Amino acid sequence: MTEGSVSVVGPVRTNLVQVLAEDPDVAGWQRPGPTADGLRWDALGAGCLFVGAVLSMVLLRTSGFYEDPAAGWLSVLLLAATTLPLALRRRYPSAVALVVAVVFGFGQGLSVPESLVSNIALFMALYTVGAWETSRSRAAWVRGAVVLGMFVWLLVAIYRSSTDPDPDEALSRAGAFSPFAAYMLLQLLTNVLYFGGAWWFGEHAWVAARDRARTAWRTRLLQVERVRAEAQAVALERLRLARELHDAVAHHVSLMGVQAAAARMLLTSDADRAADALGHVEDAAREAVHELHGILGMLRDGGDGTTVDGDADATRALGSLGLDRLDDLVRKARDAGLDVHHEVVGEPARLAPLASLNLYRIAQEALTNARKHAGTGARVDVRVRWLAGAVELEVSDDGGSGRRQGLVPSTGMGLVGMRERVAADGGTFEAGPLRRGGFVVRARLPLRAGRTDEGNDG
Repeated sequence: MTEGSVSVVGPVRTNLVQVLAEDPDVAGWQRPGPTADGLRWDALGAGCLFVGAVLSMVLLRTSGFYEDPAAGWLSVLLLAATTLPLALRRRYPSAVALVVAVVFGFGQGLSVPESLVSNIALFMALYTVGAWETSRSRAAWVRGAVVLGMFVWLLVAIYRSSTDPDPDEALSRAGAFSPFAAYMLLQLLTNVLYFGGAWWFGEHAWVAARDRARTAWRTRLLQVERVRAEAQAVALERLRLARELHDAVAHHVSLMGVQAAAARMLLTSDADRAADALGHVEDAAREAVHELHGILGMLRDGGDGTTVDGDADATRALGSLGLDRLDDLVRKARDAGLDVHHEVVGEPARLAPLASLNLYRIAQEALTNARKHAGTGARVDVRVRWLAGAVELEVSDDGGSGRRQGLVPSTGMGLVGMRERVAADGGTFEAGPLRRGGFVVRARLPLRAGRTDEGNDG
């Protein structure tokens, strides 16, 4: 993870890739296959249709509606081939539709005494192609071929009936629009509605399934985004607490180290000054513990603004840190041996508490670095400039003796933490050596009226 960045955990990224792969709007999306329960219902439905077709055949044969019906065994065989393949209609929709259509045509041509259930089976087969066929081009071709074949068969039947030398006397053919012509047009209209309905309902089912998949996909995407946002929030909070702990501990421990070293050197020659240095060590330790209690108190915040274990005062003290406490910070640095000059330029303006805390921490870390790297004899200038629409903090030193103190090992996170604080407030940050010697840290934050009521999360 790069400095100042937040990494998303591996499982979250993996889930996001999986969800994106299921996007219903991408080319080649396929409707998820039927479940085991769906296949069992298909098999049960096919069996019921077969039983219904056999019963319908027996009733029609008994009624004598067909003058020369097909043999019983042949009729049962053709009805089985028309209905039973529907058990696999959602697994192999195109193949089932072609089989049902071909067998249906043979049954009509051989005068199988059954039409009601056979028409239902053909309708279901065509509907399933539109609703479940994964290849939309194949679905269009298969349905087009079946519909074209059926209409060709219908036109041939109409032509044969119109040229029959022994016409049905029940339907007169006299007149421009005879009863026979009306009956044939009714048959044609019925088939148009029949096949058009099967096509439309199948296509509508496919579109509805895609809409449901799109809704489910967006829901999963929102869930993944929420998990990722939660992971980022946790990582950002961890970084924020790490900065607070680093700044509090590094500053006070460094100050304690300087004062302890001074006390050790003066212990035999100037007991009063050594005792004074040890007093500064005690004060620094007390303040460090106080700030740590404040940070831990925020971690134990009950969510209603109250804290537990008596840390409310420490939390309020930590929240009061800001530019108005810069004088105390400079005074403590002077007590530690630094030659610090503090200057405020311009008319102070109202600053958001979080921005004020960040500038205080940046000044604290910069003074700690000056004491560690330039030495206690270095001259340090701390300037706060109130500009038009911005506030700038600059901490520079002259390099001092150049002797590293080595009291507290450097973690390399000081400048990183400063940069993160400034970036969080939308400002600019500069840090680097000066040509004349020494080092400068400069942070500029914008003054935003909309942020003046922010709570201090420090």
